[in-house]
Amino acid sequence: MSANAERPPAATTGRQRPSPLLITVLIVAALIGAFVLFSGFFADFLWFDQLGFVQVLQTRWLSIVVMFLIGFVAMAVPLALSVQIAFRSRPVYAQLNSQLDRYQELVEPLRKVVMWAAPVALGLFAGVASAAQWETAQLWLHRTPFGQADPQFGLDASFYVFELPFYQQVVGFALAVLFICGVATLATAYLYGAIRITGREFRISRSARIQLAVIVALYMLVLGVSIWLGQYASLAQTSQGFLATGAGWTEVNAAIPAAQILAGIAALVAIFFIVTAVIGRWRIAIVGTGLLIAASLVVGVAYPAIMQRFQVDPSARTLEAEYIQRNIDATRSAWGVDEMVETASDARTDAEPGALREDAETTANIRILDPARVTDAFANLQEYRQYYGFPEQLDVDRYEIDGQTQDTVIAVRELDLSGLEDENDWYNRHIVYTHGYGVVAAYGNQRGPEGQPVFLQSGIPTDGELGEYEPRVYFGESMPDYSIVGGAEGAADLELDYPRSTDEGSGNATTTFAGEGGPKLDNFVKRLVYALQFQSEQIILSDAVTDESQILYDRDPRERVAAVAPYLTLDSDTYPAVVDERLVWIVDGMTTSSSYPYSTHQSIARTIADTTNPNPALAPGDLVNYVRNSVKAVVDAYDGSVTLYAWNPEDPILQAWSSIYPGTIHPISEMSSELMSHVRYPADMFKLQRSILGDYHVTNPGTFFSGDDQWSTPTEPTADDQETAPLQPPYYLTMSVDEQDPAFTLYSTFIPREGRNVLYGYLSVNADAGSTAGEVSESYGQLTLQMLPKDRSIPGPGQVQNTFDTDDEVSRELNLLRQGASEVINGNLLTLPVGGGLLYVQPVYLQSTGATSFPVLRKILVSFGDDIAFEDTLDEALDALFGGDSGAEAGDSGVDPGAPEGEGEGDGSAEEPAPEGTLQAQLDTAIADAGAALQERQAAYAENDLVAAAQADERLTAALQQAMQISAEIEGEAAPEETPAPEETPAPEEGSAP
Repeated sequence: MSANAERPPAATTGRQRPSPLLITVLIVAALIGAFVLFSGFFADFLWFDQLGFVQVLQTRWLSIVVMFLIGFVAMAVPLALSVQIAFRSRPVYAQLNSQLDRYQELVEPLRKVVMWAAPVALGLFAGVASAAQWETAQLWLHRTPFGQADPQFGLDASFYVFELPFYQQVVGFALAVLFICGVATLATAYLYGAIRITGREFRISRSARIQLAVIVALYMLVLGVSIWLGQYASLAQTSQGFLATGAGWTEVNAAIPAAQILAGIAALVAIFFIVTAVIGRWRIAIVGTGLLIAASLVVGVAYPAIMQRFQVDPSARTLEAEYIQRNIDATRSAWGVDEMVETASDARTDAEPGALREDAETTANIRILDPARVTDAFANLQEYRQYYGFPEQLDVDRYEIDGQTQDTVIAVRELDLSGLEDENDWYNRHIVYTHGYGVVAAYGNQRGPEGQPVFLQSGIPTDGELGEYEPRVYFGESMPDYSIVGGAEGAADLELDYPRSTDEGSGNATTTFAGEGGPKLDNFVKRLVYALQFQSEQIILSDAVTDESQILYDRDPRERVAAVAPYLTLDSDTYPAVVDERLVWIVDGMTTSSSYPYSTHQSIARTIADTTNPNPALAPGDLVNYVRNSVKAVVDAYDGSVTLYAWNPEDPILQAWSSIYPGTIHPISEMSSELMSHVRYPADMFKLQRSILGDYHVTNPGTFFSGDDQWSTPTEPTADDQETAPLQPPYYLTMSVDEQDPAFTLYSTFIPREGRNVLYGYLSVNADAGSTAGEVSESYGQLTLQMLPKDRSIPGPGQVQNTFDTDDEVSRELNLLRQGASEVINGNLLTLPVGGGLLYVQPVYLQSTGATSFPVLRKILVSFGDDIAFEDTLDEALDALFGGDSGAEAGDSGVDPGAPEGEGEGDGSAEEPAPEGTLQAQLDTAIADAGAALQERQAAYAENDLVAAAQADERLTAALQQAMQISAEIEGEAAPEETPAPEETPAPEEGSAP
């Protein structure tokens, strides 16, 4: 045949090869998938690296990889060995039944793949499960002693917090591995004839017997270790029949000894299986297993139940006393209330003249602005543009002004893009509108002549008592998902800074971000990574994105702190402060545990829920029984930098995490004095402690057992439906507690859990850390519980609110205020220990139904004992309540010397009457005329004088019409004057700039 003869087609010579196009598509798809996976990791690396916490990410990744490998090897290797040994030791000439022959025929072609693929697959699952426990392993490696021994075994608390969870994870993993290995060995042996069942005959080969016996022996040995560890775990569990957490009488005298016995029996059974492996007889192992099962039922279940039923229950009060005391002591220590100061308060209820003289400084600082009610006032008076916004709940802080500490209500003017409509395109959302501007702060104890807040810091550009600081807010609680900022030197400013006033000229002020706030987009790969992450091709295509541009994302302060310190439970209330010429966010971080021996557990989400935070998010690790406020985190509002300060460096959990992430936490000695002066006690931790103290203010085991002195937090008294009302939140106030110097304080009240709404306790904590750089005030964090007399009816918030709502005079005046299109809004009901008793103060707001209206402060309600007063100013109310002489000379002026003319006319503690001739004075006169006319009409009807009644009715109608007209004028006058829109700058081609 010629060499040039035609060769047969490729299809006839062998298997058809895959198409080159298909191979190319698969390779490209694999590369794209790999890049998408890589982009997520790379973006995280860039973010952490820019923030200076890359070692946190590296430690996490390395720990996860190591734990994954350990889990993979620990599962895959034993399983593969078990299957291979069982297969290789199979009987070569075993006679199988026809059914097993068919199974072998099906399995044989895939035998090698299955024998290796199954261990690999299960190893992957085990590796993932093991990787999820990397934090437990790291804490075990870096465990730190607590220096406190448990009362049952004498072990340090660190054993329960750091070691026991790790040992239980290891033992549980080992049991799972041994169980799977046993099942795989049994299946392989049966499939290949090492185990044969014919009728009643059961035969097993010697090799299979040895292998199975050894596996079961190991399983029993590990099971014994698990049972042994269980006795320690009982110290942090709620046992049946014991009303507190921890081991009670039954556990200590029956369940724990039973666990020790069962652990010993399990070890003995393991020995029996080893004997079976050697001698080949199963009877001793089977008998031992039966003994373990029987002992579990008799010793582990029946015996403790019998002891509980017939010995403990009849004498529980005396038998459980020792163990209840253990629970009380451990719970108070774990929740940080063991050093609380308890005092007895006389709580007088008679409002005598001059009773407030000794508390003049406290009454001068009573906050009459409700941070939950003045948000609309801040918005109407200080937003200026539709792309700015304030949070629903404002914050309370304190600043030193003219040498005096002043409580303030403060909020950040953040960027809110929901108000944009015409400019809602990509360019404007991510290039132009990038930041908010400045803080707005008002005196907590002052109001303007028309009821509006008196601002101590306000305006754009920002101006006021807080001095010069960087006002631009690139990082906040309601910022856009991402912004691209910065640019080449000399390039045009693209970012809207603030709207200029008419005095400054036309157009908007623009700026360029000059900090280090996010990863730089200095090459195509980074731009592509973030284009994938945010699903926006504009990041690649826009000419506004240069090599000097930075991308800012994850801008919420809590999110940033949670990322760099994932071991912290963060307080739900992040608050702003102007510190060292910077605007910063302060975030409180708590270290927690659920394994502290004998301490009672609480759900964080359920406990911190109240009117300020009605629906907290349920996070992993929500159920805890140990807490410490260990870290104060500071996030710069301009560049997003995060600084962590070790607030409680003696906390063993914080010490462990500091070893895991060395160098990430700074000592408090590096805190400046100005930052220290704004640190406060975290509200969430205080809520957890007050919840614990509802039961654990009792330290006597007998009283605790009887449960006849349990307290609860009052529900929000201003809520319409008290049955479903959330709890009343704690409030920050500057006041004196238990005859101490006035200090910034957080407080709450207690009422009996079952019964009337009367006060039993007043809990407060010193929230003022002082103003010395790096040195915390000795009184900071000091809890004080004032025990109120139970033989006297001290009205609680609910009773006081009901008294306010049903008082004839108050109701009459409120009804007058409600005439027309106005709504009366009750502010927060504050409780202050002054005058030897408890003073209740509640601001009352009035709001019209107009679209641009906002609540204005109109009246003040006060109560002391059974007496109440309802006046225009707090000074007038206190004077009316205490016989015309409140004794509060410190607040008699009520005028802020630094406030502009027309502002600071009065404060909550010392407010002057509205100046004669002002709208407020005219409104007060009209309301007074209406009240007098109403009384005259009622008197005329009582005397059956219809003519006089008709005349009085005409005067009432005229007075009400005048009051409504003046009220409408006040609303219009209080609203900000519309600033003329600045001249718009030309829009670039890519989008419409402002």
